[in-house]
Order: sequence, then C-alpha cells, then structure tokens
Amino acid sequence: MIGRRLLFAAPLVGLAGGAAGFYAYMASGRDPRGVPSALVGRSPPGFDLDPLFEGAPRLTEAAFTPGRPTLLNFFASWCAPCRIEHPQLMRLGREGINLLGIAYKDRPADTRRFLAELGDPFRLIGKDSSGRTAIEFGVYGVPESYVVDGGGIVRWRFAGALSAEVVQDQLRPLLRRYG
Repeated sequence: MIGRRLLFAAPLVGLAGGAAGFYAYMASGRDPRGVPSALVGRSPPGFDLDPLFEGAPRLTEAAFTPGRPTLLNFFASWCAPCRIEHPQLMRLGREGINLLGIAYKDRPADTRRFLAELGDPFRLIGKDSSGRTAIEFGVYGVPESYVVDGGGIVRWRFAGALSAEVVQDQLRPLLRRYG
C-alpha cells in the first residue's frame, strides 16, 4: 500500500523539483537568450557565400572591417522575430554600423521581397541556403547576431530578436568598447 502511494507521489516530487529549479534559474537574473557561444573570444569560422543581389561581392570573413566592429546578423524572411528586430537593424544601419547579413535557408526572391518591404540595413548579404555557415557559427535559430571586433575576434552572441533594450544595454556598449 505504501509502495503504491510512493509510486504515485514520485512524479509530483519530480515536477516540484523541476519547477523549483526553473524558478531559481529565472530568479538569478540570467537571460535565457544569452546562450554562451564557443566562438566568443575566438576568430569566426571561415565562410564564402554567394551574394543575395546580382553583381554584389561574395560575403566572406574578409568583409569584417579591420579596426572597426561588425554586427553579423543571421535572418530569414519567414522568421517572425526577424520582422520584430528589423527596425533596430535599420536604425543601426543608418548610424553607420558595419552590418552584414546572412539569409538563412531562405529563397532569394523571398529575402529580396522582405528587404524591399522593410528596408535593407546591410552592407553585404550572403545566402546560406544549405545552413552550413549557420552550423559553423553554432546558430540555434534565427534571428541570431554576433559582434566581431576590429581585430577579427567574436566578442558577443545574441540568440533572438534584438530589442531596443538589448541594443541600448548590451550592443551599443560593446560597439563603443571594440570600436
């Protein structure tokens, strides 16, 4: 009889423990989108992508401007959070931030339509149709952004849509520090 009660209580105890752990994590103030990256502190992987627009240069790691930080953004036209973050990217582009885009697993016509509708903040855009470059960067999903300093070292990674708060509190200080 007691064994049966314990059998029924075990899932409840497990659920309570999981809830307590989740609460402790959330109360710690850690941002669950700030997933650590093995690239931070290292050079980004090499890549060579076809350009989104005819006649534009290929997008390679050579597009990271020496002496100046770069924001690299993985995005897609089918990605709802990408639409949400786009005004932030437009603002950064107007401010002269070196902004590179990688269209992740998107049809080129759809990506061009997306940018025609919302604006194009990027200096260069490469097509990652296979997703191979995203895999090399360790991308979890789009949107995802990386700051590469003027010396070619990844300094920051953010998984998710860039909000005004993230741009103000995290991104701008990094761009000033590594600029």
